[in-house]
Amino acid sequence: MRNRCEWLTSDPLYVEYHDKEWGVPVYDDRVLFEMLLLEGAQAGLSWLTILKRRETYRIAYDGFDPEIIASWTDEKIESLLKDKGIIRNRLKVAAAKQNAQAYLQLTQEYGSFQNFIWAFVDHKQITNSFKSLSEIPATTKESEAMSKALKKKGFKFVGPTICYAFMQSVGMVNDHVKSCYRYKEINNL
Repeated sequence: MRNRCEWLTSDPLYVEYHDKEWGVPVYDDRVLFEMLLLEGAQAGLSWLTILKRRETYRIAYDGFDPEIIASWTDEKIESLLKDKGIIRNRLKVAAAKQNAQAYLQLTQEYGSFQNFIWAFVDHKQITNSFKSLSEIPATTKESEAMSKALKKKGFKFVGPTICYAFMQSVGMVNDHVKSCYRYKEINNL
C-alpha cells in the first residue's frame, strides 16, 4: 500500500486528485484560471466539496472561458445562483465575472497568466520537505505577495490562504509530505 499525504480521505475522487493532479506544475493559462476560480469558490468549504462539483462548474462556468465569463449578464448570474451543482454564493459567483475581467486585462499586460503567476516563485516549483501535515503553512510570503498583487489587479477571493492552496494545487509548490510516494515523483517531473 502506498503512503499518501495525511489530509487525504478514502474518497476515490480525492485519491485520484491527490495522485494525479495535486502538486503537478500547471502552465496552461485556462487551467490556471479554472483552479484560481475553484479555489476562490472553496473559501470556507472543503476542497472535496468543490472537487465533487468541478464538472458541473465547468459546464455552468462556460468551460472557464474568461472571455465568456467576463461578459456574463445579470440574468446569467441569477441563473447560476439557482444551479444546485455549484456553490450558490452571490459574492463568489460575481467574483468569477470580476476575476475574468481582471484576468483578461492582466494577460494583455503580461502576455499570459502563467508569466504573471509563476513569477511569484521565480518560474520554478518550490519543493518543501515537510514530514507532517502540521508543518505545512496556511500562507507564505509568496502567497501573501500573490494575494496583494492579484487584489491590486482587481481579483476577488484571492486572500493569502486561497493563494497558497492555489499554489499547492497547480504545483507552484510541492507540499506532499516526504513520506508520500508522490513527493519524489513530483520532484522528478
